[in-house]
Amino acid sequence: MPDAYSSSPSSWISWFLSSKGNEYFCEVEEDYILDRFNLTGLNTEVQHYAQALDMITDNLDEEIQDDLRGNLDLQARLLYGLIHARWIVTARGLAKMLEKYKRADFGRCPRVLCQSQPLLPVGLTDVPYEKSVKLYCGRCEDIYSPKSSRHGSIDGAYFGTSFPHLLFLVYPNLIPPKSGPVELALAGRGDVEGSRRSRRVRDEQETEGVGEGMSTASVALKADRYRPRIFGFQVNEIAKLQRWQEAVRDRQITRLEELEENA
Repeated sequence: MPDAYSSSPSSWISWFLSSKGNEYFCEVEEDYILDRFNLTGLNTEVQHYAQALDMITDNLDEEIQDDLRGNLDLQARLLYGLIHARWIVTARGLAKMLEKYKRADFGRCPRVLCQSQPLLPVGLTDVPYEKSVKLYCGRCEDIYSPKSSRHGSIDGAYFGTSFPHLLFLVYPNLIPPKSGPVELALAGRGDVEGSRRSRRVRDEQETEGVGEGMSTASVALKADRYRPRIFGFQVNEIAKLQRWQEAVRDRQITRLEELEENA
């Protein structure tokens, strides 16, 4: 545990949320953490589960050895992240994340046509230590890597694969239009940070440029589409839209191949 924390009267959760790089997280209510039903199964994913939980709830025995305390801090972060993924898909958790979304705390879409649409964090898997967190744009339905390396190192499992789509399902009035200005009122922030970003970073799909001997069509075929899901199931309306988008994409690829052959 850092000295900054041990000398502070604040709780472990307050210290964690105030640490640099943890701005994406919201505060999980203590009542939720103390209800063991909400933590079902997490004891098999976290080492020293009981002690890590005691650390999060500020009930850890002060006599714990320093070498064990360092490992416990890592396990406490993992446990809080996994609890956080469950919390933010509850009614109260969604409400807290909604406040951060309205302030554009997660950044804005770098695409010019998205007109600085606020982003939402999403995981590409619910299993920890596999994929880092990505940012989902509800307008272009694409995902991006965080601009900051601190945020880019956050585990995607701490937000889960269902959060942004469930938020739009619960608050359908927030679903952004596919064209026109962004109507979401952003609590006092008039910055255009997102529109100044000139590069879009895709999730492990970055085409390293169309190299020699590589056609544009083959590069397009390599790119996988991101599919929004809620608890593993594709959202019906989005699924229909994606089928149409994929049909358009296939026609464009066929056209590119014909142009390259004629050239």
